[in-house]
Amino acid sequence: MKQNAGDSSVRRAAGRVLDAPKPGISAANRSLERGIEILRAFRPGAALLGNAELAERTGLPKSTVSRLTQTLVGIGMLQPDPPTRAYRLAPGVLSFAHSMRSGSTVLAIASPLMRATAEANRINVGLAAPDRDEMVYLESIRYNRRPSLRSVVSGQRVPMELTSLGRAYLFSAPEPRRKALLGHFRRSRRAQWPTLGPEIDASLRSMAESDYCAASWQPEVVAVATSLIVHGAHYALNVSVSTLDPVAETVDALAPRLLALKGAIEHALARASRE
Repeated sequence: MKQNAGDSSVRRAAGRVLDAPKPGISAANRSLERGIEILRAFRPGAALLGNAELAERTGLPKSTVSRLTQTLVGIGMLQPDPPTRAYRLAPGVLSFAHSMRSGSTVLAIASPLMRATAEANRINVGLAAPDRDEMVYLESIRYNRRPSLRSVVSGQRVPMELTSLGRAYLFSAPEPRRKALLGHFRRSRRAQWPTLGPEIDASLRSMAESDYCAASWQPEVVAVATSLIVHGAHYALNVSVSTLDPVAETVDALAPRLLALKGAIEHALARASRE
């Protein structure tokens, strides 16, 4: 099941609902929150956005957007593009991602093990974390010999409800969060829900019974994922291949490799904590 063209606007609305501000939030914090919403509006395919587009994407008043974009330019988070009267993310934003990656103990320990598994088995391995109703790749190592129709890189987002990564996270998520997300998907995917709902239920059962679930939301790509919780932070780990082989046969081959990798990462994390 693929994303449709209207998904991006639905997901923007979902973000505002799922991460609704707490009562009593101060005006200063509200401005900070709104400024971050401006930055979130920039996605692949939307490198240049004007105030009107930002207002549409964030749901904020145009006057508020205009004030915030000027502030973000002033602090080096946005760059103006005078010919188009629009803005793009400034280079300083990239440094946040670099700091996050270089400071992550989980990535430092998991990445070498992921690369070894990918190289030894000629498969793709990914690690992702939840953000609102999507999953964000923290690491993606591609070793599958058969080329896929798409590439996956760190920072790339995928739909939570359609992917094995997302469904593995849903299983491990705190119950109130899982219920809120499932309710959102039921509303936003109303037409597809008669098929999608049972698929998600089957993935959650698979996680409960076998500690992994599978999905094939992109043509000829089969992915198997499991959850990983480190000091209360939730991650999802997957392995995938681009193949024409039967899905069930591919899942049976991938699942043991995935679970072995998860065990190796958990063991290495536990050892690092003791040391």
